[in-house]
Amino acid sequence: MPVSHPSPRAAAALADARPAPFWTDRPERPESRAALTGAAPRTDLLVVGGGFTGLWAAIQAKEADPAREVAVIEAGRLADGASGRNGGFMAPSLTHGLAQGVSCWPEEMPTLDRLAAENIAGIEKTLTAYDIDADFHRPGELTLALTDHQVPAVRESYDLHRAHGVPAELLDAEAAQARVHSPLYRAGMYDPEVALVDPARLVWGLARAAESLGVRLHEHTRATGFDTEGSGVRVSLGDGGSIHARRVVLGTNASQGVLKRFSAWVLPVYDHVLMTEPLKPAQLAAIGWEGREGLTDAGNQFHYYRRTLDDRVLFGGYDANYHFPGRIDPALEQNDASHGLLADHFLDIFPQLEGIRFTHRWAGVIDTTSRFTPVFGTALGGRMAYAVGYTGLGVASTRFGAAVALDLVDGRDTELTRLEMVRRKPIPFPPEPIRYAAVRATRSSLAAEDRTGRRNLWLKSLDRIGVGFDS
Repeated sequence: MPVSHPSPRAAAALADARPAPFWTDRPERPESRAALTGAAPRTDLLVVGGGFTGLWAAIQAKEADPAREVAVIEAGRLADGASGRNGGFMAPSLTHGLAQGVSCWPEEMPTLDRLAAENIAGIEKTLTAYDIDADFHRPGELTLALTDHQVPAVRESYDLHRAHGVPAELLDAEAAQARVHSPLYRAGMYDPEVALVDPARLVWGLARAAESLGVRLHEHTRATGFDTEGSGVRVSLGDGGSIHARRVVLGTNASQGVLKRFSAWVLPVYDHVLMTEPLKPAQLAAIGWEGREGLTDAGNQFHYYRRTLDDRVLFGGYDANYHFPGRIDPALEQNDASHGLLADHFLDIFPQLEGIRFTHRWAGVIDTTSRFTPVFGTALGGRMAYAVGYTGLGVASTRFGAAVALDLVDGRDTELTRLEMVRRKPIPFPPEPIRYAAVRATRSSLAAEDRTGRRNLWLKSLDRIGVGFDS
């Protein structure tokens, strides 16, 4: 990233921001669970990764077979990864949005739409059954045009949603600005089916639910190697210990060291986020937003923002950064250029909030694939299965991904494993340094389209082969 200093107003707004994710920087965070050390007891199923995918896999495995021994290992602390760093948007789509699904799997969309609805219903059922208070609510989502050339895209999205039975609403500039008071809004589409959640509290609640079913859960336990042994897998651990598992499920998001093949399909992309101080009554009145909808905009480089239940505003997205050669490093989480850009954009959208302060600034790594949807597969002769590559829309779809991985690792022929999106992998990314150059060219082209409304030859060529870059 080029060195860039925040503008004076952005610097003032960020002056007191803690360099930590808001969701986990709270006193209600649970104490760490003990690490798994030495020669651990055998288990029927070992889940690697204690985020959404891993916890959903553990819960669904135990619910299907209470006698099955299940253990989960997490390299850090629960919710330290992507599951505790996102915006908490729970979109029902399993295909990174309707447009992407129709483009990739038009014949399967009726099935995928039904599975998406069943997936969300399953999430709500789990929250109720295990008394998980994760601030789940369904205020819907507004997709907003910030420029005149984004208006047709909003209308196309509205038509597509209506065609698929979503009771969406199309808003002109006046109606959009009446819902949320910003001078930049040119049009909008309201999707009532999108929910919001506190992602860290969802992780912690799912972890408690898993343990109530008998799942063994270990933090600070890194898997460093996998070898077939007998009819199962010997998993090496970071402290020199190991555990033998009959089957293994990987839900490790963008972490690529666990299985080398992931690097062909998954790009680690940094996404940056800000959280404001709680808004005062006068500030809330100035912006409207009484419906508490999740908000996003229709550009390629888009923002996502939402109100929390204590009236803060989370604001993230836009500046998705890929670091050569797929580098993941905590030092990359604090970026003055990206956070300053977000602060300026926030104040452009809401000039009436001039003088507001951000209390937290952070970043998280998104596991992006070339078709924006997960990669599913098996390894080690079918003894291991994986589901990675949610490209920023995994809060809900990880439950579906976990179900797919369980079917795959158990060798079951099901409706899920027969889906084309499960059987066919996305086009792999090119090797470095071509990959880095291609990402930079794509980002530049997407930004140009956002400015002009015109899609250049590079992007049209990527469209023809079904490859893209998104967060």
